[in-house]
Amino acid sequence: MSVTEKEKQLTGKIARERIRVIELDRVPPHVIAAFQALGDATCAVSDALDDLGMPGAIAGSTLRSIIPGARLVGTALTLRNEPRPDDPATAARTKNNLMAETECHNLAEPGDVLVIQGVRDASNMGGVGGHMGKRQGELGAVVDGAVRDVGDFKEADYPIWSTGVTPMTGKWRVQAVEINGPVTVCGVRVEPGDLVVADDTGVCFVPRSRAEEVLAFAQRKAQSENETRRKIDSGWSVPEIAGAVKRAS
Repeated sequence: MSVTEKEKQLTGKIARERIRVIELDRVPPHVIAAFQALGDATCAVSDALDDLGMPGAIAGSTLRSIIPGARLVGTALTLRNEPRPDDPATAARTKNNLMAETECHNLAEPGDVLVIQGVRDASNMGGVGGHMGKRQGELGAVVDGAVRDVGDFKEADYPIWSTGVTPMTGKWRVQAVEINGPVTVCGVRVEPGDLVVADDTGVCFVPRSRAEEVLAFAQRKAQSENETRRKIDSGWSVPEIAGAVKRAS
C-alpha cells in the first residue's frame, strides 16, 4: 500500500501532523533473517553494542516478557504517550479517549514491533490491541510503561515486554503525543525503523543504519561461544578452555 493510500485510511485517532512518518524505512529482510537465526540473541547483540560504543540493551528484569520463551526480531513502529493532566473521572464521564494505539496498528506492516514510550501507572495497551496487532502481522510490543489484559495477550500469542502490568485503563489517563517519532525506552533512544531484538533475557535496540555491523559482531560472538560449549562438552579441561578463550579474545 502506498503512502497516499495509507493516509486516506487513517483512523483520525491522532492529528495527521503528529504522525512523523507514514511508511517506515526498514532493515533489509535478509538482515532480519540472519538475526533471527541467532536464536536468543540479546546477549550477543548487547556485546556488539558495547564493542561499538552504542547504548541499546535493557535488562529482562526491567522489561519483563509477558509470555515466557517468546523472542522476536523486527522493526520499531513508535508511539509516545504522556499522562493526561485532567481528571480521569471527568474524562470517563464524557468518554474523552485521547489514546492512539489503534492508529499504530492501522499503520503497521507484517514484522513490525510496536515500541511505546508510555505511562507507568495506567495501561498503554490492552488485549483488544494485542489481537488487532496480531491480525496486522505485528510481532509484539515493547512498552516503557504498563499494559493490561495479560491473559488476552497470551491467548493471542502476542508477546509484550513491559515495565509493569495494571488493571487500570489508560483511556482516561493517557494521551498520545506522537507516532513514528523518536522515543526513549528505559533511557535508550529509539528511532522508527530501528531493529528490535527481544527474548527472555531482555531487549536490545539496534540503529537501522548500523544493523549489519552489529549483526557481524553478534554472529562472531555466537560462533565463538558455540565452539567453547563444544569444547566443554567434549571434555576439555578448564585451563585448556580458558587458554583457548584468551587466545580468541
